Amino acid sequence: MSILAEATSTSGTGSMGFMIFWLVLLFALMYFMMIRPQKKEQQRKDAMLSELAIGDTVLTTSGFYGIIIDISDDTVIIEFGNNKNCRIPMQKAAIAAVEKPEDAVAEKTDKKADKKEKKAEK
Repeated sequence: MSILAEATSTSGTGSMGFMIFWLVLLFALMYFMMIRPQKKEQQRKDAMLSELAIGDTVLTTSGFYGIIIDISDDTVIIEFGNNKNCRIPMQKAAIAAVEKPEDAVAEKTDKKADKKEKKAEK
């Protein structure tokens, strides 16, 4: 009877170690698949919001494009439209994307150069 008791106790210990290994593996996968990318995205967004400047073109989370005309601690005033009459204060957290004026100018010149190259090829 003692041989049978020893066999079940060793198999139970091995089974417990195997289960702990899989739990650790599961938590490691959850960290690398869910938590770590979310932290990186939050760091990217924090860096984007800290680099805001007056004159930047922004896209809000509601889908509106506007230009920043004033910045305070956690709020910004954004001007929408061409008539310059629509100015709305909103939280910085409501900004989804930022485009610097220098980037827009560089992008336009790149597009013009591409068009000239295509015309020259024809």
